[in-house]
Amino acid sequence: MSKTQIRADASYYANYGGHPPQTDLLTDRAIVTEAYTVIPRGVLRDIVTSVFPEWTGTRSWVLNRPVAGGATTFAQSIVEVAPGGGSENPEPQAEVQSFIFVVSGQLSVSVDGEVQTLDEGGFAYLPAGAAWSAHNNGVELATFHWIRKRYEPLAGVAAPGPVFGNERDMEPGVMPKTEGKWRTTRMLDPEDVAFDFGVNIVTFEPGASIPFAETHVMEHGLYVLEGKAVYRLNADWVEVEAGDYMSLRAFCPQACYAGGPSNFRYLLYKDQNRQIAL
Repeated sequence: MSKTQIRADASYYANYGGHPPQTDLLTDRAIVTEAYTVIPRGVLRDIVTSVFPEWTGTRSWVLNRPVAGGATTFAQSIVEVAPGGGSENPEPQAEVQSFIFVVSGQLSVSVDGEVQTLDEGGFAYLPAGAAWSAHNNGVELATFHWIRKRYEPLAGVAAPGPVFGNERDMEPGVMPKTEGKWRTTRMLDPEDVAFDFGVNIVTFEPGASIPFAETHVMEHGLYVLEGKAVYRLNADWVEVEAGDYMSLRAFCPQACYAGGPSNFRYLLYKDQNRQIAL
């Protein structure tokens, strides 16, 4: 696949807020179980936003935080920054690392004095303890996913440095025996054990599937960027579409069928590369 084709495939859902009319039914697809949580896009309204005190001109939707009976290794939020907004000191915990993925607008990120402007599809890995800031210097809203995880040092291995890129410029890996219909773009090197988590873009063409129930120790956060699918979560089949979010605890069985007519794409978090602490 050429980079031109990758760019043509790229789409990122970012349409949140507002308030439904009184005539709407309250029934929705939101689900919370001890194995998984589904937060559909229709519940990401103005009334459920959070404010982070380190930021100005900003609101957020917290999608995951460590809770009993749920995923415990990470926090994930959608952050919306108005023009002129941002933060000089976004991270209140020095031991916490971050990953940013932009879904709309532009975000200027500075780390240790180096400034990068992230467009749609742009990402940044920001190590624990790094001096970084983020601002919207444009004229439109900037919206990004912010994944935070306490870094787990590895004896004899130096912690990773900052990483910047754009998924549109990366060649995805093709999953075996899928004729390219299931692809994974790995934005952090999974072979580098300095990283204790990974963030990928997973793409399924219409009709493609995960043909077995994945059951593994890695927790997941899945945000649907484009398309729709039927996702198998534990013993349930759940319909999901662009803008929906799924949080999966360790060992939750998972599989999916991509429904079409467009590609089904999602942003995936997973913890990895560390021994189990007992």
